[in-house]
Amino acid sequence: MSQKSIVFTGGGTAGHVVVNLALIPEFLKEGYDVHYIGSYNGIEKDLISHLDGVTYHGIATGKLRRYLSKENIKDPFRVLKGIFQARKILKQVKPSIVFSKGGFVSVPVVMASKMTGVPSIIHESDYTPGLANKIATKFSSYILTTFPETTKHLPEEKVKHMGAIIREELFEGDAKKAYQFTGLTEDKPIILVMGGSAGAQKINESVRLALPTLLKDFQVIHLCGKGKIDPSVQQAGYVQYEYISEELKDLFAITDVVISRAGSNAIFEFLALRIPMLLIPLSKQSSRGDQILNANSFKKQNYAEVIEEEELTREHLVQKTEDLYQNRDTYKYKMMQYQPQEVKQDVVELIKQTMK
Repeated sequence: MSQKSIVFTGGGTAGHVVVNLALIPEFLKEGYDVHYIGSYNGIEKDLISHLDGVTYHGIATGKLRRYLSKENIKDPFRVLKGIFQARKILKQVKPSIVFSKGGFVSVPVVMASKMTGVPSIIHESDYTPGLANKIATKFSSYILTTFPETTKHLPEEKVKHMGAIIREELFEGDAKKAYQFTGLTEDKPIILVMGGSAGAQKINESVRLALPTLLKDFQVIHLCGKGKIDPSVQQAGYVQYEYISEELKDLFAITDVVISRAGSNAIFEFLALRIPMLLIPLSKQSSRGDQILNANSFKKQNYAEVIEEEELTREHLVQKTEDLYQNRDTYKYKMMQYQPQEVKQDVVELIKQTMK
């Protein structure tokens, strides 16, 4: 019997890749021929290319914007080119299924899968589905959701609520390694600041302004995004990195509270790890508002504190962080009620059942 192959797709931000990173090892373990279709040089290429046993294919991608832009004229042609490239790859690879995590790169791949008769499954992490997944759903076999509330926005015959898929290695963090890596100590609690893979200018500025106050009681690990390190800010108890992949599980092992955007994958990981969180969702001005819904859902369940980006000031940040740390046991207790069920195994089973 010939080796079965599977194609994964998704990209644009780390959030559109991490679920695939959780699933890929399961299929490699079982001897599948694993392929990944992403953009030529997006973050998905950085995260996937170094994985042993995975063949990476780059295709042309166009962003589907909800607003007017000169790029809107070029993008349909990029999408069209991407469809033809994806179709060619699928004909060569002959996968049994395509699994898509969303983002604009995934649309041509899911459309090409329909054209070549390959079933596809989409995973939607956010509270409301993104534009890319809304379009791709028309061509897919199923769309899986993380939040139960998301199901009402999607076609009833295709939607399945599965829950969050958490990477197992996140539970294997080594505190000793993290202290060595960061040079921080066990003397003071640690705040981890994450602005998402692209970083967040407003969060970065507020955190740096708040450092004189925060560093009296805390140490700060700041993941500030590509090209956003500020070499002029150097203080004892403060370390900054553009982006962390391999060592992230170790950093989580020493984190007392996290200040973060409210992307769904990230916040479900903090929840599974029982890390109290202060969420600063992307504003409606710079997004479709999905992070605001994610954050408010978590606040309602007492998993998180929230500051709207428009209300973010140094004082507000310090106050909320101190409150969060003081009440950390209450948040942790609430988080204990959440059991990251065997979601990953359920998804793997569904993928296998849907295969051609």
